[in-house]
Amino acid sequence: MSKQTLKKLSFTFLLLLLITNAFSQKRYELSVKEAVELAFKNVSEVKNAQIDYEIQASQNQEITGQALPQISGSGSINRYLKLPQVLFPSSEEGIYKVLKENGLVSPTTKAPPATFTSFSFQQPWNTSIGASLSQLLFQPDVFVGLKARKTALGLSQANLELVKERVKDSAYRRYYAILIAQRQSDFLKGGIERLQKLYHDDSIMFVNGFAERLDLDKVQVQLINLQTSQSVLDNSIKLAYAALKYSIGIGQNDTVFLKEGLTNEDIKQNALDDNLKYEDRKEIQAIAYSRRLQELDVKRYKLGYLPTVSAIGGYTISGMGQQFITNSNFIWFKSALIGLNLNIPIFDGFQRKYKVQQAQLNLQKVDNGIEHLKQVIDLQYTASKESLKNALLNLDAQQRNVQLAESVYQTTKKKFESGIGSSFEVLQADNDWQTAQSNYFTGLYNAVIAKISYQSALGKLN
Repeated sequence: MSKQTLKKLSFTFLLLLLITNAFSQKRYELSVKEAVELAFKNVSEVKNAQIDYEIQASQNQEITGQALPQISGSGSINRYLKLPQVLFPSSEEGIYKVLKENGLVSPTTKAPPATFTSFSFQQPWNTSIGASLSQLLFQPDVFVGLKARKTALGLSQANLELVKERVKDSAYRRYYAILIAQRQSDFLKGGIERLQKLYHDDSIMFVNGFAERLDLDKVQVQLINLQTSQSVLDNSIKLAYAALKYSIGIGQNDTVFLKEGLTNEDIKQNALDDNLKYEDRKEIQAIAYSRRLQELDVKRYKLGYLPTVSAIGGYTISGMGQQFITNSNFIWFKSALIGLNLNIPIFDGFQRKYKVQQAQLNLQKVDNGIEHLKQVIDLQYTASKESLKNALLNLDAQQRNVQLAESVYQTTKKKFESGIGSSFEVLQADNDWQTAQSNYFTGLYNAVIAKISYQSALGKLN
């Protein structure tokens, strides 16, 4: 193969690889709610919780089936290679008794000993075809299970919502972390541009003898620090995007664009909603279903003292003959029956009594769990509310500091440009502005996380 041909094949393969890769990648433009909805569709934990819900629905149908008629059929055909035999005694004792009574034989005459004759009631070919029907009329555990179907399905739904809450919380945190980091990155870029201009101006002044080399070096040090911070932050944003992709269940090769912005007003809007209701928490909803199921379990064992009643019916066709069933001499018999079965529990060694006791104790444990969960929710609510208050106060303070630092910078810059200030003062003012801005973004992130935690404590993270 010539080098030219090899190059063409390599180019074709590379082109196909690029085309395939391009089609395999997806592009997403997402708001935070769209990111959450995408997570609900893609995250394995949510999928498995949905499957658990479907499994419970299937189990409910299985329980329903126990209360429906149960029909079964049976059939058999066999041929005896050797017919089973039965013995019948053959004796002349009765004849001799009559003869003695009529004086026809001597009274001392003994009858011959009895003999046995064997023969079979069976035919070589036998077959049987039948069907049976049973209908449960009353069985306590089955009928309690029928009542529990809706509650069990509600528990599965509540567990699904719990999983969704965790996925939603994760998606919110990662989404807003990226927004804040991107805003911080934009500000760092602005800071780099400012320092680059300051370095340029200082260079001209240094050439003209109006600035020292030390001034240039100080600006350059600050510039290098900012550029390094910018690189580190850009890498952090890439990692944050990777974490977001993972949290919403999409591939790392896919591209994500965030459609929403984030302002202080967005965080403050409806920030402190005091309308706490335990019923809004998915954990309370789930444990309430668990309690109802435990109540039904107690009821199931108590009803176990009652009898079980079922109706039965059957129909059978049997046949036998010397030849196979297709023979016209094959003899057929039919039979049918209907009836009731009654099973009455009388004494089980007190097993059921202690099962009731155990179920009641488990119910008490669930009640204790509910009280403990409410205490946990109260603590979460109180702590998250106070944290949010502090975060909002800090955010306002940091925002004012940014505005003041920017004002100081602008004033210092004008003095420098007017020739009545030094580049060091500008550099220091810019550094103070950078510090204030960094504190602001930290405060902004803390406020976002505090609000998410507070809404989660309320059960109102939308």
